[in-house]
Amino acid sequence: MAKKEKILVLDDDPAVTLSCQRILGVEGYSITTVARGEDAIKRVSSEEFDLLISDVRLPDISGITVLKETKLIQPKMDVAIITGYPTLEDARESVRLGAFEFLEKPFTPEFMLNMARRVFDERGWILRKAFIDEFRNSIVDLRDQDNPVLFYKEGTWARPLKGGMWEVGCDLRYLLLEGQMVYVELTDKLPALVAGESFGQVVLGDGRSHELLAPMTGRVRELNMGANNAVSELVRDNLAQGWLLWLARIAPIEGARL
Repeated sequence: MAKKEKILVLDDDPAVTLSCQRILGVEGYSITTVARGEDAIKRVSSEEFDLLISDVRLPDISGITVLKETKLIQPKMDVAIITGYPTLEDARESVRLGAFEFLEKPFTPEFMLNMARRVFDERGWILRKAFIDEFRNSIVDLRDQDNPVLFYKEGTWARPLKGGMWEVGCDLRYLLLEGQMVYVELTDKLPALVAGESFGQVVLGDGRSHELLAPMTGRVRELNMGANNAVSELVRDNLAQGWLLWLARIAPIEGARL
């Protein structure tokens, strides 16, 4: 089961804390709210949180003070400062003390969600970097803006590479919905891919198999011989989100359809 990120919201305005509970809670985050800075510091001292969202103006102490104190207690906890009275001084001090975001109220639900996602996407990227480095030759990172995926077909995809080559593979997230992936079987001595035709299959843990249909036609120049090593790690650690598995690199045949 995926970890449920814990967020502490500090604001003396009930409308703000209720909005955060509704906006972030519906996305699966665990939300705790407090109205006083001292209470927030006590909670952080006794409980681990992934993110603190704090107002600057509070009834007892400044949110900047809360930021400073809580970062000393939990240095790895991210902090977002929100305020209805933004000043350059507060913004500079917040960033200097380690705040991830400095936000002006009022904010829209989508704005708040995007802020939380940026925090946790950035954290997840750091934690997963070692894995990506180990299996870099087998997986495609969806953050790669230089060679974007352009085509999907029944869980498969294709994207252009430099030099006129194309990369073809499968979407692990799509296949994981059908069952536990065990291994990928590619057709022996595969000379070419033909659009719409099978070029291999994925065998699932319950014995079923999923045919891999080629999204485009082209001559095979390279097969991913390390694909199954990456697959086993992706399934075991549930790290498939955001990555694709490439299976073949091909040279398009002139006049063939995509």
